[in-house]
Amino acid sequence: MIAVTINHEKKSLIWLNLTILLVFLTITVMTNSPKASTVEQNSSISLLSDPFLQLPTSNSVRVVWFTDFPGEEHQVVYGNQLESTVTADTTKLSRVREDEDSQLAQTYLKPTTRDIWRHEAIVTNLTANQRLPYQVISVRQGEEIKSKVFTLAAAPQSGTPLKILLTSDHQLMPMTAANLQKVVETIGRVDAVFFPGDLVNIPDRASEWFDDKRGGAFFPCLQGRANYQLEYNGTKTIYRGGEIIQHAPLFTAIGNHEVMGRYSHTQSLKQQFGDAVPRFVAEKSYQQLVQQINPKQDPQVHTAWIKANSFNTDTYEEIFTLPQSINGGKKYYAVTFGDIRLVVLYITNIWRSPELNPEVKGRYQEREADLNLPEQWGYGQHIFEPITPNSTQYQWLKQELQSEAFQQAKYKIVMFHHPPHTLGGNIVPPYTNPIARIEQTETGEIKFIRYEYPPEQDYIIRDVIPLLKSAKVQLVFYGHSHLWNRFVSSTGINFLESSNVGNSYGAHLGDNKRLVPKDNPNLVYAETGDPNGLEPITPTLAPLQDEQGNNLSYLASNEITSFSILDTKTGIISSYRYDTRQPNSKVIKFDQFALTK
Repeated sequence: MIAVTINHEKKSLIWLNLTILLVFLTITVMTNSPKASTVEQNSSISLLSDPFLQLPTSNSVRVVWFTDFPGEEHQVVYGNQLESTVTADTTKLSRVREDEDSQLAQTYLKPTTRDIWRHEAIVTNLTANQRLPYQVISVRQGEEIKSKVFTLAAAPQSGTPLKILLTSDHQLMPMTAANLQKVVETIGRVDAVFFPGDLVNIPDRASEWFDDKRGGAFFPCLQGRANYQLEYNGTKTIYRGGEIIQHAPLFTAIGNHEVMGRYSHTQSLKQQFGDAVPRFVAEKSYQQLVQQINPKQDPQVHTAWIKANSFNTDTYEEIFTLPQSINGGKKYYAVTFGDIRLVVLYITNIWRSPELNPEVKGRYQEREADLNLPEQWGYGQHIFEPITPNSTQYQWLKQELQSEAFQQAKYKIVMFHHPPHTLGGNIVPPYTNPIARIEQTETGEIKFIRYEYPPEQDYIIRDVIPLLKSAKVQLVFYGHSHLWNRFVSSTGINFLESSNVGNSYGAHLGDNKRLVPKDNPNLVYAETGDPNGLEPITPTLAPLQDEQGNNLSYLASNEITSFSILDTKTGIISSYRYDTRQPNSKVIKFDQFALTK
C-alpha cells in the first residue's frame, strides 16, 4: 500500500476545481435538455392502457387512453411525421374500485376506490380513406410517457371494403388472449370491432379492465399486451392477445356484465354486482325515506339515489365514447360505418342461477331463508331496459328502422346481448319480466315465491323480431351463452352467436338438458334445442364432429375457440376456430355465409 498525503491548500484547490466542473456540467445538461425527459412505454412508469379509437366521423376520430396518475399534460401527436398535436381532455373515473377478490399484487380488505384518469382527444381534419400514424403522450412530473406509434382513420365512406371482427363475452375467459392473437395472425388489421356485451365480469372492478395479474384483462387482450398462460399436457404457451383497437374503433352493446347492482361500502364487488333489483323496488324504498334523503325534492338527488339502490351502467358509460340516441344515450344507438348501418340495442337482463335448489336465489325462486325478508329478494331474472311496444327504446327502434340511413344501407345489422335463437342455456326462461307466484300461510307467512315467464310474452320474439323482419335486417348478432351457433329464419334473417372464448356449458341437445322447473303443467320450458323454433345451421366448411363422426351444428368448447369476420367487399361472414391444446396448429375456417338482400 502506498500512502498519499495532501496538504490543506492542495485539498482546497481540488475541491474548488471539482465544484467548478460540477457547475459547468449542470449548466450544460440543463441547456441541452428538453423540458421533459422521455420515458418509453416499457419502463417502470407506463400508461395504464394503450390508446384505442372511438366514435369516428367523416373527418375525425376520438383517441382514448387511461393512466393511474393525473399528469400535467396529455396529448396526441399525429400525421405522417407526427407533426400535428391535439390536447386531450381528462376526467376521473368515478366508481371503479378494487376489493378482496381483485387479482393484483396489492391486497384490498374491502371495496376501495381506485384512482384512474381517462384521457380523450379529438383528432380532426382527417381525409376520407387516409390512415395516419399517431402516438399518445402523457407527462408526469416532467417526464414524457409515450405509447408506441399506431394508426388512425376517419369513418370509412360507402363502398370501402372493410373487415369487421365479431366477438363477444370476453370476461377474462381463459381463451380470450389466444383468440384475439389468432385474429391478428390470421386476418391482420381489422377495420372495426362489433362487441355485443359482457366485456368483463364485474364492471366496477378496475383491474378487470386494465391490469389483472393473471394477464387477461379486457384492454390488454384487445391491445396485444396480454400475458395469459395456457397449459396442456405439460406444454405452457403464453398468449398476448392482438393489437386491434389501437387501429380500429370499438362498438359495444350492454350485456348483463356491464350492469352493477346496489352500491355498498362493505359488500364485495361481486355481491354488489349480483344485488341489482328493479327500479320499482328502489322507488318504493325512496318514497318511504324521501323526507330524510331528499327533503327539498331535488330531482338529481332522486335520480342518483334510485340508481345507487337498483342498478347502473356508470363505469361502462364513463369508459367508452359511443354514438348516442336522443333518449337512450350510449345505451342504445345507431351508426353508419362504411356500407353498414349498425343498430345497437339494450336487450339484457340480470343473470340468476338456473338451480332449483331452495337454498339458491335463482331464476325461478327466492331463497327459502329470504322468503320473509323482501330486502334480500332478487326478483327473478328481471329486465333492465324495456323493449315492449310502449317503451321509449322500442319507439326509437321503430323510427330508426324507417330512417333513410338505415333503408339505404347495403348491410343492415342489429346487435344486442340476449339471444333470440341459441342452443345455449341462457335463452331459458323466455325474455320477459318475471311474474311472481306467492303462496302464503293463513297467518301471512310466505311459503314460497316462484317466478314464471310465459313464452308467448317473450319480448324479443313477440315484439322485436317482427320489426327486424319488416325492415329486412340481414344479420342479428348477439352473445351471452358462450358458444358459436347460427340460424336462418324463413324470411332470411341470419342469427349469429360468436362468444366461445372459454367457460362454455355446451349446447343443449340430447342428454345435455337445461335445468327447468316442471311444477306448472301449463308452463313448459325448452330443455333442449332452440326454444324459439329454428334449427341450427351446420357449419359449411369444416364442422367439428362428435365421437360417432356426426357433424356438429355448433362449437361449444373450453379448448377450441372461435371468432368471426365480416368482409363487406363480398358480404361474407367467415368463422374461424383454433385449438389451444395444440399451440402449433393452424387456424381453421369452419363456416361461411353471405349477407344477401
